[in-house]
Amino acid sequence: MVALASAAASPSQTLVANLIALLQQGTAPWRQPWGEGQSQHVNLFTGRPYRGGNPLLLTLGQHQRGVSDPYWCGYGEARRHGLMPRRGCKAVIILKPVVLNESNDSTDPPSDRPPRRAIFRTVPVFNVADLVGNALPSILDQRRSAAAAQQRSTPERLERAEQVLNAWPVPCRHGGTQAAYDPAADCILLPCRDQFNNAAGYYATWAHEAVHSTGHRSRLNRDMAGNFGSDQYAREELIAELGAVLIGTRLEIGCDLSNHAAYLDHWIRLLKEQPGILIPVLQQARQSADLIIPDHASDDVAGQAQSTGDGRRTIRQEPQAVLTSNPITD
Repeated sequence: MVALASAAASPSQTLVANLIALLQQGTAPWRQPWGEGQSQHVNLFTGRPYRGGNPLLLTLGQHQRGVSDPYWCGYGEARRHGLMPRRGCKAVIILKPVVLNESNDSTDPPSDRPPRRAIFRTVPVFNVADLVGNALPSILDQRRSAAAAQQRSTPERLERAEQVLNAWPVPCRHGGTQAAYDPAADCILLPCRDQFNNAAGYYATWAHEAVHSTGHRSRLNRDMAGNFGSDQYAREELIAELGAVLIGTRLEIGCDLSNHAAYLDHWIRLLKEQPGILIPVLQQARQSADLIIPDHASDDVAGQAQSTGDGRRTIRQEPQAVLTSNPITD
């Protein structure tokens, strides 16, 4: 289990410190296949899935705590059901966007209205493993039973992954030994399927390169001009990494990618030198995943959170990076 950041730290500092602690273990712990019986991150009581980029934050929280059940709730909601967080446990912070400068009764034409801005309200949630109470066993049994009833078979999940990724308009060419995205040709390059250990790993790699392709100037227009080892390159790889995790979660195939130790070192250095970069990177990863497999239940500008807690701090949205160029190889 990873030591969690100090309670005195701000929400963004806590996110960065906890992510660095995980990476310093020498692996990206979210790089795992979809386990037998695994399910989406959902509210413990309602079963509603957490949306936007919040599955990433909850996945990090899962690995920091070494827990397996992806069921969460806020403090007040737990109390209403006769449960309490265990003494000494810490909440996972998720983000709920609050749109500013938006007026439904404005008579100005859209082009004259102030631009939409968002701040992120932090919402603390607790994993079911952090809760105690007499009602907990029956509540947990009900949630596990509901999750099992909703599970798709492995062939169904892989077929859906094939359909979603084939529908992405960027062409995919097979051959060679290296996966890459070429921005100049706007084309994804993948080894042949039989070069992968399993089908889920093939689709996870395809998803990673598809996230890179969302940065093309005709789409989200990210800065992909950096060479290997540069901050720009490390940032783009982190966006692709986290975007692929989101896609793997939505498709229920996991993110079974091979580990690259060099990337881990670059991400650690980037996060230490520019801790404020994590929130915009999370947002860009979410935007990329939404282009490829839209999160239909998320109808806001920055990634909807399940609002079940009483967080009061906010983190301001940071500006997006712009531009594009050179091939990205993995």
